[in-house]
Amino acid sequence: MKDMSRNSRLALTLLVGLIAVAMLVPVVLTVTNSLMTEAEIDRNYGLLGQMADTATGGKEAFVNLKLLPDWLTFAQYAQVLVLSPKYLSMFWHSVLLVVPIVVGQSVVASLAAYAFAKLRFFGRDKLFAVYLMTMLMPFQVTLVPNFLVIDKLGLMNHASAIVLPGIFGAFGVFMMRQFMAHIPMAYIEAAKIDGASHRTIFARIIVPLATPGLAALAVLLFIDNWNMIEQPLIFLQDKEKQPLSLYLAQINAASKGIAFAASVLYMTPTVLLFLYAESYFVEGIQQSGIKG
Repeated sequence: MKDMSRNSRLALTLLVGLIAVAMLVPVVLTVTNSLMTEAEIDRNYGLLGQMADTATGGKEAFVNLKLLPDWLTFAQYAQVLVLSPKYLSMFWHSVLLVVPIVVGQSVVASLAAYAFAKLRFFGRDKLFAVYLMTMLMPFQVTLVPNFLVIDKLGLMNHASAIVLPGIFGAFGVFMMRQFMAHIPMAYIEAAKIDGASHRTIFARIIVPLATPGLAALAVLLFIDNWNMIEQPLIFLQDKEKQPLSLYLAQINAASKGIAFAASVLYMTPTVLLFLYAESYFVEGIQQSGIKG
C-alpha cells in the first residue's frame, strides 16, 4: 500500500514537472531569442512568412527552435528602450491605468467585503448574490451600456473611462469576502466590548489580518489589467494614450528581434511583482478558498 502511495506521488510529481516545463518552454525561448541577432532570428524563423506559399505549392516553411544564441547581443533591448520613445510612453500609460485600478479596487473591495462578511443587515446575502452576477457576465455583455454611460459622462478617450469601471469590479469583493469570512468574529466582538467603532475594527484588526488576501488580490488585479486589450481599444481612440498591452500588436512583423525583446520587457513587471509577493499570494489564495 505504501509503495502504491509512493508511486502515485512520484507519478503526480512527474506529471506536474512535465506541465511546468511545457509552460516554461515558451518563456525561455522568448528570453533567449531576444538575445539573438536579427540575422540569427531570421535564420530560425525566416520562412514563417511563407506559410501561405506552402499551401499553394511554394516553399516549405520551417522553424528552428534554438535554446542558446550563437552570438549574445542586447541590441534589441537598446532599440526598444533607447531608440523607441513610444515604448516608454506606452509603459507609463499602462502604469497610470493599472496602479489606480489596483489600489482603488483593493480599497473598495476590502470595505465592501467587510460589510458582506462581518456585518448583519437586511438582504445582505441576496445583495451579494446580485453583486456576484455582475462578475459572471462577460465583458462583451456590458460593453454597450458602459460605452453609452462613459460617452454621456464625457469620459471617452480619457483614462477615467477605464479606471473608474475597473475600481468597482466585483471580483475583488468576492475574493476579499471569502478571505474575511475566515477571520474569527471573536476578535470583532472583543473590540466592540472595548468600545471600538467599525472604522477602528476595520483599520486596526481586519486590514492587518487580511494583508495576505490584499496582496493576492493586488497581484491578480495587476496581471489582469496589465494585459487588458478590449478596454483601451474601445475607450482610448487616441493612440498616444494607449497602454503597453497594445504595443506588441503594432510591431512590424519583420522586426522579430524587437518583438521578442519587447515581450520580455512587457512581462518583467508582472514577474517581479509575483516574486516579491509570492508568499503573501499563496497564503491569500489558500485562505480565500479560490482555486485556479
